Amino acid sequence: MANTRELQNRIKSIRDTMKITKAMYMMSSMKLRKAKQKLENTEAYFYGLQEQIKEILLHFPDMQHVFFDNRMEDMQEEVKKKAFVVITGDKGMAGAYNHNVTKEAQVAIDALRENGNYRLFVVGEVGRRYFSGLGYHIEPDFLFSTNNPSLHRARVITELLVELYKQEEIDEVYVIYTRMINSMQSVVETEKLLPLKTHDFVAKELLEAARKKLGNVDTETVAEETYEIYPSPAAVLEKLAYNYVTGFLYGALVEGNASEENARMIAMQSATDNAVEMLRLLSIEYNRVRQAAITQEITEVIGGAKALKKKKKKQAR
Repeated sequence: MANTRELQNRIKSIRDTMKITKAMYMMSSMKLRKAKQKLENTEAYFYGLQEQIKEILLHFPDMQHVFFDNRMEDMQEEVKKKAFVVITGDKGMAGAYNHNVTKEAQVAIDALRENGNYRLFVVGEVGRRYFSGLGYHIEPDFLFSTNNPSLHRARVITELLVELYKQEEIDEVYVIYTRMINSMQSVVETEKLLPLKTHDFVAKELLEAARKKLGNVDTETVAEETYEIYPSPAAVLEKLAYNYVTGFLYGALVEGNASEENARMIAMQSATDNAVEMLRLLSIEYNRVRQAAITQEITEVIGGAKALKKKKKKQAR
């Protein structure tokens, strides 16, 4: 059984640790609120972009564009060069957050690892260390943090990916990130970022109806009579699509950051609750040891008094 000094040291150590977990919980709570606010502030703009892209696609249903899936209709799946943007955290102590993202990415990449038709862009220090340790080839100059995500960071990443996409160094871009459903549940999502899917903006039935409405006449001529676009529909669509990709990446960064902070909040709350329970059990054990020590001291005093009394009686005889 441990003595009182050892128990006191353990209790002090747990209390000090509990102060840290409580502080980290409060910090994560504040960061989570900021991340949610950022997401809410950009949702209106993001949905507005979707509506504008939808309008152009409806008025010009046969228009071909490099950002959309009609670029690679005839390309075979096994020869496509795929890029993966994996969003992880910069530090641990966030439960299974980083583990879930890296495992999901690993499953997707392993299918392409033999032929090398992949490029890996990792956001967050934890993910970079994880994939480097397993021997995966990651982009060495792609060094971005997930802490305090910004639109500027998303725009820089978009410029890099779009340039590689236009030069046909990559054919598809996927984003693997964590989306927070509610305060208790998050899910890892794998979304195709490029090329954009036309039917994600306009339902197939609506596109077919638009084509039938325009008939066999010149599509652009008929559309321009009722829908004027300057300088051209293709130029505007490219700008809108670029902003859409930027907005999606920004949303994924913010969602990942919010999910990480939420996971850290849950982990720190669990650690604090465990510390409280450990303190309760140690306090009980400490009181028992202390009571046993006091009882032992009383027993020794009584025993000594009895021995002294017997000695005096012998001397009196």
